[in-house]
Amino acid sequence: MTRLPIDDAIPDLIEALKASGRAVLQAPPGAGKTTRVPLAILDAGLCDGRIVMLEPRRLAARAAAERMAETLGQRAGETVGYRVRGETKVSKTTRIEVVTEGILTRMLQSEPDLPGVGAVIFDEFHERSLNADLGLALCLEVTGALRDDLILLAMSATLDAEPVGRLMDALLVTSEGRSFPVETRWLDHPMGTQARRLDALVDLVTQAERETDGGMLVFLPGEGEIRRAEAALTRRLPKDCTIRPLFGSMPFAEQRKAIAPVDSGRKVVLATSIAETSLTIPDIRVVVDMGQARRARFDPGSGMSRLVTERVTRAEATQRAGRAGRVAKGVCYRLWSKGEEGALAAYPPAEIEAADLTGLALELALWGASPSDLAFLTPPPDGAMAEARNLLQMLGALDSNGRITDHGRALAALPLHPRLGHMLVQAGPDAAILAALMAERDPLKGAPADVLLRLEALRDTRAFQRNRVWQVNTGAVDRIKAEAKRLRDRGSRSDLSPASMAALAYPDRIGQRRKGDVPRYVLSGGKGVVLDGEDTLAAAQYLVVTDTDGNPREARVRMAAQITEREIRDLFSDQIDWVETCDWSKRDRRVIARRQERFGAITLDDRIWKDVPSDAVAHAMLDGVRDLGLVLNGAAARLAARVELVRAEGVDLPDFSNQGLMDTVEDWLLPMLEGVRNAEDWKRFDLLPALRSRLDWGQTQELDRRAPGSFETPLGRKVPIDYGGAVPEISVRLQELFGVTRHPIVGGEALKITLLSPAQRPIQITRDLPGFWAGSYADVRKDMRAQYPKHPWPEDPTQADPTLRAKRRS
Repeated sequence: MTRLPIDDAIPDLIEALKASGRAVLQAPPGAGKTTRVPLAILDAGLCDGRIVMLEPRRLAARAAAERMAETLGQRAGETVGYRVRGETKVSKTTRIEVVTEGILTRMLQSEPDLPGVGAVIFDEFHERSLNADLGLALCLEVTGALRDDLILLAMSATLDAEPVGRLMDALLVTSEGRSFPVETRWLDHPMGTQARRLDALVDLVTQAERETDGGMLVFLPGEGEIRRAEAALTRRLPKDCTIRPLFGSMPFAEQRKAIAPVDSGRKVVLATSIAETSLTIPDIRVVVDMGQARRARFDPGSGMSRLVTERVTRAEATQRAGRAGRVAKGVCYRLWSKGEEGALAAYPPAEIEAADLTGLALELALWGASPSDLAFLTPPPDGAMAEARNLLQMLGALDSNGRITDHGRALAALPLHPRLGHMLVQAGPDAAILAALMAERDPLKGAPADVLLRLEALRDTRAFQRNRVWQVNTGAVDRIKAEAKRLRDRGSRSDLSPASMAALAYPDRIGQRRKGDVPRYVLSGGKGVVLDGEDTLAAAQYLVVTDTDGNPREARVRMAAQITEREIRDLFSDQIDWVETCDWSKRDRRVIARRQERFGAITLDDRIWKDVPSDAVAHAMLDGVRDLGLVLNGAAARLAARVELVRAEGVDLPDFSNQGLMDTVEDWLLPMLEGVRNAEDWKRFDLLPALRSRLDWGQTQELDRRAPGSFETPLGRKVPIDYGGAVPEISVRLQELFGVTRHPIVGGEALKITLLSPAQRPIQITRDLPGFWAGSYADVRKDMRAQYPKHPWPEDPTQADPTLRAKRRS
């Protein structure tokens, strides 16, 4: 047997597992941990039960099991077997069982004590998949409560292993070195524009083919990029190069073909991240890394997931480079410069941080735990968990207290997202093809959004291709049909339309068309989406949106089904309620009161609410006040100025500043708003009584003493005092002050007096009335007698009687 780097670390690993039953193994890519460690644990006799090893992908699980079986001179299904979705190869003699990660969760939920299992190995734990994080958290609880003899081992190529070791309270074992050295070659300069990244990759692959020997593994983010690169390289590479695509949704036979040796010439494998881990592709000596990875991102605000293309992390780049050093010394070409390497993130985000957590929330409810009850390496985000629980309650999987229902237990047993599981259980076998379609990538390229077109293509693909112009992805069609066949025995039969079935899966994505030429829809979950104006569904009043581009601002619909209002009412009668609303409309600048029949955020019926209570109108108008603003003028402004002046002196009075009034507007204004319903009513509204109501009797007396609201003239007329300037001031007709020989004082300060003519025009401003009488009055008298001869202008105003009248006729 060929010696591998991991062999040197296995004795220490076995000792660590003997000592505590737990360990974390850190070994670089190509060290051989996936195929050597389970066999070593078996040979050491550490446990009586089966050894279960988790792999993140089906291809890796099959390949690992077959490789270990080959080492033993057996076939898969004997000592070493595997279980993946849709395929099982195990027997009574199986001691090592390689499974995909979701299968461990099902085993734990079915029998938490894992009877017959002696060890659980989490391979490639650095990928931090959601199922691996959950599986480890559940296993840690099981070992603490039920199975202290259960061996737990986490294995990783690039993970920062210390946090995992602390979480597991486990020893850390490290394997140094790889089988063969790998030389890394970077670009001389950064690429600059990303628009021609795929062209640059094709150029780099062509260069690598000229400069190297041996098989080549090229990393791209997704199937679309792989197909375009395949077409370009077919024209560019020599004829003896065999190009093999490799991605997760390919049929298994095609995947096996991609990793198998070629009969002659040179093999070029174009792969997604599926080839990063747990696979040894024979003869690969060259890696070309495009530097991108595709990840699912979930936005709890929109409740939608989308695939985003991001730069790889340093850990992923290291993992990919290691593929070149498994069978001989190799070369790794990177489509970025060495200087750009430092800007890469160290590790990819854990899936639990960015994924749709509906399935996790359902599993936790089935387990009877909250996230805080379990030892998660990364706790799930609160917002995403809340969104997930809300959806599960809408589907009937959780009750109002968050406990799992019988329906939720049925959904947890299905190998589907809870949305699709709910649809399948409710709608029965006829929904199987739709569930498979929604779980797979769109089989039609460039087609309108209508789901019925996809179902037509699935019913008779050949006829569809003859009669329709849209391109059909036959690989996706085959996968959808195979999955539908597997799901067809679930649920009881119903007579629902495809749109009604889709609505069962997406009750929060039933869309109602907004007014306007552009087909925009508000969804029952509260978000907005837009449909292409030329789409065949653009005139639909109601849609069920099954796929979007995930844009968090306004998602574009990629797949949907037209549904009728009658179907919505039939499906969700228990969730449709009459709601009375009384709100301020910024657009109409008035209070609008409606009685609306609603399903979530969409309105099925809308009527005027005629007998709306006055307090509801007042509360809505209060929002109108906040929108329109608080503008004080006249007597109200003068009162506020007086209060603020006295407050500045340290007197305890309410805050009459504009901000203070707005902060407390509900306390003092709300009781006064009866009859006010729109912007015009508010414009005419007298604020003075409402402001006065803020002051009690004692405060009013103190205010009047320190800053009186008016000055009483000798004629007994009260003139308002304006406190808005630097000093208090009044405006009064000059003749009304005849006989006044002492200047008026307010708050210890001389009033600023603007003296007016009989026509109410300013004549003089003074803060010394006796000085004015003795001084400039004579000049004013001369001018005023000429302009207003019918009014009295005595030579000595201090001895004259005040008046507002003209002289009597003789």
